Amino acid sequence: MKVLLIGTFETKSVELGYLSEALARNGLDVEPVDVSLGAGGTVLSGAEKLARMAERAEAAAAHIAAHCDECYVAVGVGGGTGGEIVLAALKGLPAVYPKVLITTMAFDPRAALADTAITLVPTLCDIEGLNPMLRQVFENAAAMVAGLYRAQVPTAERATAVAVTTLGATGRAGAEVARLLGDLGFEPTVFHANGYGGAAFARFVQESAVAGVIDLNVHELGRLRLAGAHVPMPTRFSCANGLPRVVLPGALNFIGLGEIGTLLPEHVERPHYRHSAYFTHVKLTEAEMASQAQALAGLLNEAQAPCHVILPMGGFSHEDRIGGAIEDAHLRTVAAEVLEAEARAYSTQRIPDHINTPETAQAAVSALQTAMSKRTEDA
Repeated sequence: MKVLLIGTFETKSVELGYLSEALARNGLDVEPVDVSLGAGGTVLSGAEKLARMAERAEAAAAHIAAHCDECYVAVGVGGGTGGEIVLAALKGLPAVYPKVLITTMAFDPRAALADTAITLVPTLCDIEGLNPMLRQVFENAAAMVAGLYRAQVPTAERATAVAVTTLGATGRAGAEVARLLGDLGFEPTVFHANGYGGAAFARFVQESAVAGVIDLNVHELGRLRLAGAHVPMPTRFSCANGLPRVVLPGALNFIGLGEIGTLLPEHVERPHYRHSAYFTHVKLTEAEMASQAQALAGLLNEAQAPCHVILPMGGFSHEDRIGGAIEDAHLRTVAAEVLEAEARAYSTQRIPDHINTPETAQAAVSALQTAMSKRTEDA
């Protein structure tokens, strides 16, 4: 029962030593991975430090990737600098490989965690010498790591997975699609298309045995091209190019922005609504919709497997309906005409329903079944 223990042994040898002993008391063998900068007490310049951090993270990532099959859990310890190095190294492991980072939380880890399942264990106190609080954190983490070892899940269980994207604005559709897929014997794996979820969706599709994709909500296209607020997700719309895929323009009609008080005057002047205290949805202009649809068409034309676009002309999101805050039938027509005119590697279908109706969910699932059958026939 071996685990990888990653940290800066040059500066945290006592603390890492205690954690090693705690892991051993839980029946685990430890393979240390040292990511120390090797400065020897010398103060490095900012550029030198960053370069060395990247070098150590890359070397550690290569080492742990080579040993992950024999070590079933990876555990890292670090504050500011050490935590960043460990986090970068852990990201090289498969997304669902058990990973734990024990850290002072000296940086915002959300973007780095978007596409990988790393369990964070805050130390509360700094990692500067042992004390009762830090010892308890290490003891808790060691017991948790032992539990992770025993909780290994065979990857073969994901062979019937279908990746689905959704958001609150298409929540009813997402739930109904998941239910219908479950009834057919698939395991729907649903991702929140808010940027973090999109990054996770892309990595899941790339690494897992995914049978197909229903990209119900393409909200991240607006975050990438219009809002300017997103986490890195370069393969968000290309990861499923080789898979049977159904795409809907969920949330294509608005820009997802922040708190109402942070909006630019030009956005406040447009039709909008507060989705929550933290998020405001602003309706696209006609020019923006044409540009977004053109961009989506270009991405979908890279498909190498059956790809079908369903256009629910009754509305693209929950407030794009009769009486809704950002309802606009003309915008839907603009999107549909562009996507239809630009179709090269995908097919299109207009339906009269709103995206959140059971009829749309059924159409999406049926289309995926057809795409999967077509791929089997072509093979």
